[in-house]
Amino acid sequence: MNLTELLAAYPAAGLFYTSFVRFLFPLLAGAILYRAVRSLLRLPHTPETWGQLSLPGGGSVPLTHWENILGRGKSADVRLNYPSVSRQHAALCRNGDGQWTLYDLDSKGGVLLNGEPVEGSAPVRLGDAIELGGVPLLFLPQTVAEQEEQGKLRRAERPAAMWPSFLWLTVFQLLACTQLMVAAGGDAHPAVPLSFLGLTAVMWLYAAVLRLFRCVGFEMETIAFFLSTLSLAVTASSAPGSLYKQLLAVVLGLLLFLTLGLFLRDLDRVQRNRWVMAGASIALLAVTLLLGRAKYGAVNWISLGPLSFQPSEIAKICYIFAGSATLERLFRRRNLTLFIVLTGVCIGLLGLMSDFGTAAIFFVTFLVLAYLRSGDFATLSLICGGAVFGAGIIVKFKPYILSRFASWGHAWEDASGRGYQQTRTMSAAASGGLFGMGGGEGWLHRVPAADTDLVFGMLCEEWGLLIALFAAASIGALAFFAVRACRVGRSSFYCLAACSAGSLLVFQTCLNVFGSVDLLPLTGVTFPFVSNGGSAMMSAWGLLAFLKATDTRENASFAIWRQKLRSAPPG
Repeated sequence: MNLTELLAAYPAAGLFYTSFVRFLFPLLAGAILYRAVRSLLRLPHTPETWGQLSLPGGGSVPLTHWENILGRGKSADVRLNYPSVSRQHAALCRNGDGQWTLYDLDSKGGVLLNGEPVEGSAPVRLGDAIELGGVPLLFLPQTVAEQEEQGKLRRAERPAAMWPSFLWLTVFQLLACTQLMVAAGGDAHPAVPLSFLGLTAVMWLYAAVLRLFRCVGFEMETIAFFLSTLSLAVTASSAPGSLYKQLLAVVLGLLLFLTLGLFLRDLDRVQRNRWVMAGASIALLAVTLLLGRAKYGAVNWISLGPLSFQPSEIAKICYIFAGSATLERLFRRRNLTLFIVLTGVCIGLLGLMSDFGTAAIFFVTFLVLAYLRSGDFATLSLICGGAVFGAGIIVKFKPYILSRFASWGHAWEDASGRGYQQTRTMSAAASGGLFGMGGGEGWLHRVPAADTDLVFGMLCEEWGLLIALFAAASIGALAFFAVRACRVGRSSFYCLAACSAGSLLVFQTCLNVFGSVDLLPLTGVTFPFVSNGGSAMMSAWGLLAFLKATDTRENASFAIWRQKLRSAPPG
């Protein structure tokens, strides 16, 4: 007797099961996320040391990054508090092959390398003498004792094993699948058990393969798999026929995550392809503008037969890649200008497409990157002023845009009109309480865009406020880890990419959550990893690769895998 026949014979069993597991799901979710988030946020992250500069009065300063600004300013990586040294006097940079280069940052006192003036840049070797504004320095390697001590500290930072979280997540997936089958009864779609089984298999296969290459530290992936499980759950309630497509999107997103993660390990390759990615971000948006079709008022979808695709989601990855790589050499000021041009073109195209939610996400991401690049509030204020002016021009030529925001804060005044979606979302969320009505037992999925723009309401209604808050908090934990890990980041590229990707995910989550409950305008953006949609799912996994690249713990990223692949014999 299968589950459907059993429920038909004993209908009270389904009610009892739902009443029981709705209280169990928050406990499982808490157990899954607690280990992952705790491991991410509690490790000290010992800085990697790549060399040192001996100082005139004795002692030395370690070089803990691949790009080091030398100067008198407080923001300098190596601060030399001498009157003859400029605030940003020189830069000492390392490439992926271990070669160092010294740059003169238009200093007043000049830069000497082994007694010879540096014109622009010059290669540096261990033991070379550097002089900044008359201040002598010596470029030296770490001592053997220092290397051993650093290695001991880094080995002590081994991440916690993630198999208990994967085990609890497997239980969560099994119970969630059963709950959705119970709720559907005789109408249960065969895609429900197959898609959940497929996700469980993909999750364990991923962990097994990476463990073969001695990789550790799957906290980020644990969080992403948990959120992807919720995505399958809301899709099963709203559009069970789309479950296979959503599972395929998770698999493709995971492959994109792995491919991009391996690609990012080679910074020289990143630099060579930065303009390709910049062109790709513009091309994706331009093609959408020319060939796309309108959906909910925005021209942001391209249809290829039965398949539809949202190129702006992939453009986010290309934009962050290009912006972070372009700004990686922090002392080249022209790069900021080029990045402003790239941003202006992308946001302009999004404005013509009437996709103002994505345009806002691009702009906030730009502000994060530009501030990390310059640290100049005056410049950012000028840029914000220009953005407001540009928005005013768009509104002048497209006055109907303002009507989309007319219901903001007044949804209940027009509950059957402009406030229809938000009022239904708030009502459904309130009816779910802390523990939810049970997966598949809600009614919000009948409202348009319930599983995309309003998915936070669906989580609250069917799975409870606790799990909905867990989902939002886990996105914040990923971003917090990125900011914290950037303190010991190898390269400024990783810092810029991770912080901008983290801020994008957080801002997009805020727009989705607060927009669905009328605290912010409903802009039509998705909840990362959770909303139904293939393009959005792939984009979220791709952005996660930027966060993963900041993890400098031993064997916690894809570096060891890349080294093994390189050392493998040909054929």
